[in-house]
Amino acid sequence: MNDYEKYRQVRKEAAATGLLLLVLIAAWILLGFGLAQVDVELFGLPLWVWTSTVGFWLFAVAGVAVLVRIVFCDMDLEGGGPRG
Repeated sequence: MNDYEKYRQVRKEAAATGLLLLVLIAAWILLGFGLAQVDVELFGLPLWVWTSTVGFWLFAVAGVAVLVRIVFCDMDLEGGGPRG
């Protein structure tokens, strides 16, 4: 992989990570504020507490797992080309 291909891969990974961040922010807002009017409780806590903490964490872990399997690429960043 030459330096330009590495650069393109790093940009692809950064863009996908940024997109995941935006999706996670939207999901957190929907899970937290969107369910605030629901009168369901679990262990004495409202549903929105569970979905905006545990549910959001699970959603984030799943999103990162998808990024690692589909987008991210293992590459050597140290060697090869001229330094500049």
